[in-house]
Amino acid sequence: MASDEVQLPPVALAALGAGGVTAIWAADALPAVGWWAALTYLVVSTALLLRGLRRGQAVRFGWANVVTATRSALVGIITGLVVASFIEPIPVGLLIGLAVPALALDAVDGWVARRTDSITELGARFDMEVDAFLLLVLSAFVAQLLGPWVLAIGLMRYAFVVAGWVLPWMRGHLPPRYWRKVVTAVQGIALALAASGLAPMLAGVGVAIALALLVESFGRDVIWLALRRRGTARTLAGDGARPAEVDAP
Repeated sequence: MASDEVQLPPVALAALGAGGVTAIWAADALPAVGWWAALTYLVVSTALLLRGLRRGQAVRFGWANVVTATRSALVGIITGLVVASFIEPIPVGLLIGLAVPALALDAVDGWVARRTDSITELGARFDMEVDAFLLLVLSAFVAQLLGPWVLAIGLMRYAFVVAGWVLPWMRGHLPPRYWRKVVTAVQGIALALAASGLAPMLAGVGVAIALALLVESFGRDVIWLALRRRGTARTLAGDGARPAEVDAP
């Protein structure tokens, strides 16, 4: 079981995020539903992280996970702002001011993990889930500006997971591919630019290009898994045929 020292950093960072949410809501008098949404994200994400730490019997949290947990705290505040935006206007400058470091730190946690030799499966999964949820909430905000089609960016990762529940072969282990990180970065940049309103004429084009790259990336993974499944089926069929060939007269 993970020690108290290992569990303390994620709890402390989640508490810091909760404090930030409370301060922002007190200053701007934003809709309470956004505050509740932010706290719900922080509580649920921290609980899932602690569960993963206990299962993995971690002996230390690691600086890379500290960076990711900091990003997660920022994502919690962003979630609250986006939920509030469905009820009344929010300070967009604050949203972008939080989204930019949350996106930029995505390049930091992996670098820290490699430099400190602390790469773990849990850390990689934590990083991926924070990325996915950040894209989901940003796409939900931009969808209010460009249309519901933008939600495809945020929902695609979760659609892939659901497909894996129905089709077990889609839960196969994918080989590392740097292009995925590039595509994820493009999604974040395109969504943040569209949310800022700085280039309204280019926002739709940029988000559409980002979505096309995401479809290509997920499509390539699905094709790889399908081909691997077919190759595995052929191997199993061949293995099953060999004993009959040996026993034949």
